[in-house]
Amino acid sequence: MTTNVISDSNLNLTPSGERIHIAFFGLRNAGKSSLVNAVTGQDLAVVSEVKGTTTDPVKKAMELLPLGPVVIIDTPGLDDEGTLGELRVKRAMNVLANCDVAVLVHDASLEFSQAETDLIKIFDDRKLPYIVANNKADLINSRDNDKFYVSALTNENVYELKEKIASLAKNNKPEKKLISDLLQAGDIVILVIPVDKAAPKGRLILPQQQTIRDILDSHCSAFVCQDVELEKILASLKVRPKIVVTDSQVFGKVNKIVPKEILLTSFSILFARYKGNLRILVEGAEKLSELKDGDKVLISEGCTHHRQCGDIGTEKIPAWIKNFTGTKPDFSFTSGGEFPDENILKNFSLIIHCGGCMLNEQEMQSRINRAKNANVPIVNYGIAIANMHGILRRSLEPFNND
Repeated sequence: MTTNVISDSNLNLTPSGERIHIAFFGLRNAGKSSLVNAVTGQDLAVVSEVKGTTTDPVKKAMELLPLGPVVIIDTPGLDDEGTLGELRVKRAMNVLANCDVAVLVHDASLEFSQAETDLIKIFDDRKLPYIVANNKADLINSRDNDKFYVSALTNENVYELKEKIASLAKNNKPEKKLISDLLQAGDIVILVIPVDKAAPKGRLILPQQQTIRDILDSHCSAFVCQDVELEKILASLKVRPKIVVTDSQVFGKVNKIVPKEILLTSFSILFARYKGNLRILVEGAEKLSELKDGDKVLISEGCTHHRQCGDIGTEKIPAWIKNFTGTKPDFSFTSGGEFPDENILKNFSLIIHCGGCMLNEQEMQSRINRAKNANVPIVNYGIAIANMHGILRRSLEPFNND
């Protein structure tokens, strides 16, 4: 039996949400896991002659030349059987939600199966870049010039496969900026980061780290402070800051302190824009004022953490919603990889999602599309909080030119 594997031994590890996710699909015994091992140059996946050795998606964060930081995902066989087999196939298909490039590993000695044909149709429908790798090329005598052949056993065309994957990934993932495209060299940015019980001791959370790095890369200066120190910092600066970025949970307080001539937004809103979802999530904020008693509201986080007293997702946001609407909605909560499908989502009146810093763009888009297909509005923490504090318009001013 295989287990999930994520390597985080490198202190400078690129966050998973920023890595290209490459998933390998195929029937049992198509040599999928062997090809994964050949591509990665590691014994990432357990290889056996026994069908169904891979029982759960296996993930590995690594550097894959010539592409760079990636997450390689080996999935269970598409033709797995029985009750457990159906669950494994479902897990394999769930990988599509955060997949940037797919590799369908086909046994070149066999005819194409219906499951493989159906999967290619899903790739096409989702406009997901993919390549069909006809594996076990060492076992066949004749080849079709229109097909791409590989051999995990002899390493034939394994390098070429990596080149093709890299080409598909780069064409499908244009470079985006988190905040630096809003700045000019020499600008000052103030980041407001409250330190509460939920804050990780001794370190900053991912959105804060990524924002600081992007500011530094644009040759600008970042001043980091807690909300209680913000007024003093503003008074001490001789040069007016270009923008203040705040943690969403102190949005209302920070808004009162920051002069109107200084741009203001939140980390959560920056990430909504960064992952290409800002317009849709802003539209979802309108539903907040329409909530009624008993309406089902889903609050979802992309990461998992130990919830403590005063948790923003399970305590602060529900309290703000009750105060803002004067109603008592029925709240449900999910975290990590747990996110309902359309059949369950259609029971909700509104979805409130975190900034999604731990999710790659593909996964975040998938969740938004599921909400759209279920005809349920979706908004994220920062936009919802800004709307409930009456400062949504101000928080969007930095992006008026988008």
